Amino acid sequence: MKKISIVIPVHNEEGNISLMHQRIQAVFSKLENYNFEMIFVNDGSRDNSQAILEKLSQDFNNVKFIEFSRNFGHQPAVKAGLDFADGNAVISMDADLQHPPELIPELIQKWEEGYDVVLTNRKYPKEISFFKKKTSEIFYRFLSRISDVDLKNGGGSDFRLMDANVVQSFRNFTEDDLFLRGLTSWMGYKQTTISFVAGTRNAGESSYNIKKMMKFAFTGITAFSVKPLYLAAYLGFMFSVLSVVGYGIYVIESFVSGTEISGWASLIMTIVFFGGLQLIILGIFGIYLGKIFKQVKERPNYIVRSKKL
Repeated sequence: MKKISIVIPVHNEEGNISLMHQRIQAVFSKLENYNFEMIFVNDGSRDNSQAILEKLSQDFNNVKFIEFSRNFGHQPAVKAGLDFADGNAVISMDADLQHPPELIPELIQKWEEGYDVVLTNRKYPKEISFFKKKTSEIFYRFLSRISDVDLKNGGGSDFRLMDANVVQSFRNFTEDDLFLRGLTSWMGYKQTTISFVAGTRNAGESSYNIKKMMKFAFTGITAFSVKPLYLAAYLGFMFSVLSVVGYGIYVIESFVSGTEISGWASLIMTIVFFGGLQLIILGIFGIYLGKIFKQVKERPNYIVRSKKL
């Protein structure tokens, strides 16, 4: 019998873990010829999640857990599950039930058809705001254009199935800032995408605030492209040319009209404008240098406090 590993990152999901387990159990009770294991990765939860995971692992042999020493983030949690999974295929999905377990049979079917990676393209339900839908769409289109990977199809979800060979390739990555959605597309292999409508969160609140989403966006952009560095150079050149041309026109217009060239206003405006532009460019360089600084330390992506596998 083929074995399917389900990797589920957990961060303050005490109200969802048991229901998630029940729904996955119900799905596999209808699937023949497949064994399965659930690997919950506790990413520094501050609620009762760890106690629930320990109880489930005692009651069910196919429930396993990895507990981090602190909160390392969603992507390292997924990476930890991949590192310890030993199934013929591995499915990663979130614990908040927005990734419906009932889609698992379709993922497995596509895998059996010969696909190494089965991505999912998340469709938002009607109650999700237009702003969230549009910003997510714009981000992945922008990231696809500015990087060397295509994230337009299936890019917006960590709900995916990967063959054991693909998972083994993942284990070789030692990047500090993990962006698994980009790495999945970058690796290649035979891939396909299926769509699903995101479910509603059963309990708790999403830990993805604006700050985390912005950090995630910058990680995705800088992890797969050096184009922002070229953009900084282009901006510097463009604005230098515009300033020379613009000021030349201003001088000519002053001579023709017989007016004096005002000094302080134009000077201060120019200093402030180009000072801000320089800070933006230095910030872009700083992000890349910071990534190098963290990478050369070769610290692990996560630290395991306890586990039952």
